[in-house]
Parts: sequence; structure tokens; C-alpha cells
Amino acid sequence: MWPWIDRGLAGTSLDSFKISGRLSIVTPPDFSQQLRDVALRVTQPRVAVLQAVHAHPHADTESVIAASRALLPDVSHQAVYDSLRTLTEAGLVRRIEPANSVARYETRTGDNHHHAVCRSCGAIADVDCAVGHVPCLTASDARGFVINEAEVIYWGLCPDCSTATPRP
Repeated sequence: MWPWIDRGLAGTSLDSFKISGRLSIVTPPDFSQQLRDVALRVTQPRVAVLQAVHAHPHADTESVIAASRALLPDVSHQAVYDSLRTLTEAGLVRRIEPANSVARYETRTGDNHHHAVCRSCGAIADVDCAVGHVPCLTASDARGFVINEAEVIYWGLCPDCSTATPRP
């Protein structure tokens, strides 16, 4: 499930963090480098949160906390919240908030893609840009705004829900 968790890999040439006892997180070089590229310090909570969001796109905060704790058992709620905020502000994580849903997080950033949300089960899927280049859509009247992003959410039923037998 978590390919970067292993026992006894501390001391290898990869970046690794000692957690407790023999368990260590070995971060793929790109996670640490992504943090450095945006001038963020590489910390255990940030790496764990970035890995959790990467492994579980569109996860809510509670799911990110659980996945982060699978990697870093002692990470606090506050450290995860702080990391999510910092990673979002740095552009490494994107926060989406579909109507009537809690905030969700993903690591697919910078491409102005959209989302499809299932009205029945709440599943979320990425949808590539509607037409053309960013911002994908052109406002009929921008009211003087310089628009650089369009956020579109398509609503409907996911494949599982659309083929499910209706309940009586």
C-alpha cells in the first residue's frame, strides 16, 4: 500500500526519516525535491501529508490524517492541518470544495483541470480541461477581471452508481 515504507532502509542514499524503532519513511526523491523547489523545509509531517494526498487523490482532511498516521504514527491533527495549508499555499496541493462536501485535496496542480462528482456516492474524478488552454473557458463578460483560472464541477452519477440496481 505505501511503497515508501520499509524496515531497515534508514541510512540508504534516499532521504529517510526515523519514526519509531525500526520503521522509517523513505521518501521518493521527488517529494523532498518538490518541497525544496518551493523553498519549503523538508519536514516529516509535510512529507507524510504530501505522500498521503498523492496516494489518495480527492481525500478529505480526516482521510489525509489517517493516511499520514499510517506513515508517521505520532503526527498530530494540527501538524496535518498546518501542512495542508502550507502545501496548498505553496501550490503543491490543491484544495477543492464541491458543494455540500468537505474540503478535498489533491496533488494534481497547475493544469486547471476540472472534476466530476457523483451525486449518489460522492466519488470524485479528474476531468481534463474543457476546451483550449488555461483558463479553459472564456467568460462572456469578465467585468474588468483578468481571469486566469476557471473551476468547473460536473455533477452526475459515477459508473458504479449509474448501473446499480435501484433500491425499493
